[in-house]
Amino acid sequence: MDFPERFSNLPAYAFPRLRALLDYLPAGGPVRHMTIGEPKHPFPAFVPDILAREVNGFNSYPPNDGTPELRQAIAHWARRRYAVTLDPDTQIMAVNGTREALYNIAMALISETKNGQRPIIAMPNPFYQVYMIAAISVGAEPVFVPATADTGHLPDYHSMTPDQLSRCAAVYICSPANPQGAVADRTYWEDLIALAEKHDFRIFADECYSEIWRDAPPVGALEVARDLDCDPERVTIFQSLSKRSNLPGLRSGFIAGGSKTIAAAKQLRAYSGAPTPLPLQHVATAAWADEAHVEENRRLYQEKFAVADAVFDGVKGYAPPQAGFFLWLPVKDGEQAALKAWTETGVRVLPGAFLSRDVAGTNPGQPYIRVAMVAPKDEVQQGLIALRDCIYA
Repeated sequence: MDFPERFSNLPAYAFPRLRALLDYLPAGGPVRHMTIGEPKHPFPAFVPDILAREVNGFNSYPPNDGTPELRQAIAHWARRRYAVTLDPDTQIMAVNGTREALYNIAMALISETKNGQRPIIAMPNPFYQVYMIAAISVGAEPVFVPATADTGHLPDYHSMTPDQLSRCAAVYICSPANPQGAVADRTYWEDLIALAEKHDFRIFADECYSEIWRDAPPVGALEVARDLDCDPERVTIFQSLSKRSNLPGLRSGFIAGGSKTIAAAKQLRAYSGAPTPLPLQHVATAAWADEAHVEENRRLYQEKFAVADAVFDGVKGYAPPQAGFFLWLPVKDGEQAALKAWTETGVRVLPGAFLSRDVAGTNPGQPYIRVAMVAPKDEVQQGLIALRDCIYA
């Protein structure tokens, strides 16, 4: 039986790859999981009550694009957060987790050709792996643009060649960045939107970490697009309750953008989407309407940022993240560092190369490890001290 050739050269996904690297060796100490970005802070206290009250909703097919109340709550949140006015009926679509949306947006919007040639979808390197799979699935060429210390850990899409820019149909951009914690400022967004306007490509802005920040809330792509008065279909944003509200199991997020973009996404979703169950949509409605739990969540992460700064004070190359909840720690070799940490301390971290692709013989994630600071502060501190003493002593 034949299988699709387009997926034949994919490496194993990051976490099966990590298990293959570590699991045959015994832990060198108490096991501390610092690999996956699965929030461990409490979710909002109102969640169980809403689920109990709305449990009969499991007896109904849920609205595919989100209830009117949910879309209205999202529109109100966008207004509070970004001073952006969105029509909840035509510019917002609820999704069953943003990974689904980040994948399907390419299916809905990317044409078979761009200027008569195979289209390109560009993405940062390292990157969230669904970006690459989305590109491959629609027959586009994925182009991996380095996001390194030299570029402020954000991709410099201006570095693409004229031919690549001519063929570029879309770029993915994650801000705050996973894994580095870098934040695109207003100038970055202005420059990227101007480039997109010049070469007529779309911007898919993954902003799922936007509510976990240290000093100031990150600027949003849609608010900059509004200020520039660019093509309303130019920018699409992707948001989630997983990080903001510690509800990764809720599988609830949204996309927002131009009305034509959202109409195309809704049409595809009517055929292929998996809507969030109705009781969970009621939870999501309440979560987007409440900021108190978000502020508390942010405070807990800010405490852990301070812990990390203290632990790695004086470590050469340590760069405090601006936002998100990962550390992107410099090492000689990420796989060797992960093996050493596991066998000598029991701390599990993710080699940076598992989040990147080789380009011209170089993998920009190879000299890093990603460390997730999602556990309680004391556990995070113990794990970080163990890493420091093991890797940097």
